[in-house]
Amino acid sequence: MSKEIADYNPSAPGQKGSLFGLPHTREDAEVVIYPVTWEATVSYNSGTAFGPTAILEASAQLDLELPNQESPWKRGIWMSTLNGKTKAKSDLLRSQIKPYIDSLEGGKEFEGADELLEKANKATESLRLRIFEETLDYIKEGKKVGLLGGDHSCPLGFIDALSTQYADFGILQIDAHMDLREAYEGFTHSHASIMYNALKNPQVSKLVQVGIRDYCDEELDYVNEQGGRVSVFYDEEVKNQLFAGESWKSIVQAIIGQLPQQVYISFDIDGLQPFLCPGTGTPVPGGLNFDQAIYLLTAVKESGREIIGFDLCEVAPLANDREWNANVGARLLYRLCGLIG
Repeated sequence: MSKEIADYNPSAPGQKGSLFGLPHTREDAEVVIYPVTWEATVSYNSGTAFGPTAILEASAQLDLELPNQESPWKRGIWMSTLNGKTKAKSDLLRSQIKPYIDSLEGGKEFEGADELLEKANKATESLRLRIFEETLDYIKEGKKVGLLGGDHSCPLGFIDALSTQYADFGILQIDAHMDLREAYEGFTHSHASIMYNALKNPQVSKLVQVGIRDYCDEELDYVNEQGGRVSVFYDEEVKNQLFAGESWKSIVQAIIGQLPQQVYISFDIDGLQPFLCPGTGTPVPGGLNFDQAIYLLTAVKESGREIIGFDLCEVAPLANDREWNANVGARLLYRLCGLIG
């Protein structure tokens, strides 16, 4: 144990510049947070590339104790260095892509569309490969890894890395959207295609979606074609059950019953009610409240299942409300750090 950790006082003000104000290093951390500041192909609100930085800044303000459980910080939590080149590449590509998206939404043709799509897809594939290699290195070190986005396209390389280590696992996706479109707007690695791409890994035996309230015919057809590999707990149907007197506990047990022993959690912040994080890529009315989400995540762990990894994506801090969005994201991230493994 290093002197910094031995002397650490969790009741003192957090250290700015380190995740949750903790003194942990890569060597002594059990949990590694891997940030990805990328949002090049986002199709609605931008700003998710600022999410990791804002969450890092807000995290030092958290008090670290939790009721009736060991504090996550005691496991050792460390966030790898924010890669400025990733953000710069995302910004440049985004500036080139936005006029193309504007043309699509305006029903107009865009000159040079094929070349732009080829360039964008090459860039996102390069990012996927880098995330695959770097997260796999952490996994092979024995670290428990969580990815912090960025838009929801970011976790694909990480999910691919986990697929080399586990023969069978499920994904619990908390999200307003199904994200099952194929190459949305022509982008192979769109945020709207993350689960379509993740399911290309045969090791992903089950996808369970919770909070879903915005989807299209293409996605419904895909779900129906999967023969039970995808289970959807639509937000409206869940709310109707609650209004009729069914308990959240019983609904959570039904959700967990669909999951295999190893579980990856993919948490898009828009799975929560928008007042909890109005700064997000594509906000939608409805969704889970914070307590419901924590109850669900905790119940997965308490069921005896192993949470093998997670991502938290789509926090897009607003200029006039940066702290609130980042605060909610940081608190959710801290809980996930305590549940992984």
